[in-house]
Amino acid sequence: MASDSKPHVIETGTVPATAAAKPSFGRRVAAHYKRWWWVHLIIFIVVVLVVVLPVIYVGYPHIAQHDINESTLNITSMAISDPTPNSFHLRETQVIGSDSAFKPNIYSFGAAISLLGGAPFITVQIPKFKAHDGVEVDVDQDVNITDTTAFAEFCKAVLLNEEIQMNVYGKADLKEGSLPETKITYNKTTSIKGLNKLEGFELVDLSISTSATSGNNGKGTVYIPNPSPFTLTMGNVTLDLSVNGTAIGKSYLTDLTIYPGNNTLPMAANVSTLTVAGMLGSYPTLMLPVDIVGNSTVYNGEELPYFSEALAANKISVELNVTKALGSVL
Repeated sequence: MASDSKPHVIETGTVPATAAAKPSFGRRVAAHYKRWWWVHLIIFIVVVLVVVLPVIYVGYPHIAQHDINESTLNITSMAISDPTPNSFHLRETQVIGSDSAFKPNIYSFGAAISLLGGAPFITVQIPKFKAHDGVEVDVDQDVNITDTTAFAEFCKAVLLNEEIQMNVYGKADLKEGSLPETKITYNKTTSIKGLNKLEGFELVDLSISTSATSGNNGKGTVYIPNPSPFTLTMGNVTLDLSVNGTAIGKSYLTDLTIYPGNNTLPMAANVSTLTVAGMLGSYPTLMLPVDIVGNSTVYNGEELPYFSEALAANKISVELNVTKALGSVL
């Protein structure tokens, strides 16, 4: 018997899903960086290498050197003491001028000192200083003369000229703030007043004894002007005295140190009174034109050729009042 039951039919279909929400711009950016962070890190590193490093290692050294080149150097005092033929003690004050906004540290360095265009004659150890306008840098040390010929030329230039050009040269480490150290070249020429041939030198007085049978027979006073910043310890100085090429004797300045400004110093002399008397007929006014030229300088028993040569290169002319010098003898 056929069954009257009918098969059950179940209809199936697709129910439309709800559309997913589109991520926001911020979430998309975050997802991008989360996935590609390493690419951006590489880009950042490249930017640092390409932009920042050249500024530090090219621009910064260039700026530092430029500021050094534009700075000024002024020697306000320079004292030479305890001289030997191959060394002396140096005390020097130099003032640095700068209009730079930077104030870097310049570390201690060796500086070669020379006349402009000449060979270096000493090397000075410049102490560390912070560079800014008006900073004073003091040097106080024993130095060896590395070229005695060049130093003799320097001494001669100081004595004979109204102004000299002195060069300071060295290489130093410079550091600005947190930036790394960089090398700079310090090459500076400065003008310094000289002694200008001792212009204004004056034989203030000289008295000569005719009764002395040995040793010095004269004593007096000399005036030596020094318009320069140099202090020169020269020791015992011997000077030759002559009239128109004829020697009349020698004069002596003991323990001579010439300071900046006016120097009035005692002088001893050994004068040939017979030679002077024989000249008086040619000088009816009894005023003898005496030439004074350096003979030697000795300090602690040692000859100082560089000072001797400088003094020998400078002839000073004065008038000797024989009436005053010999007094009642005439």
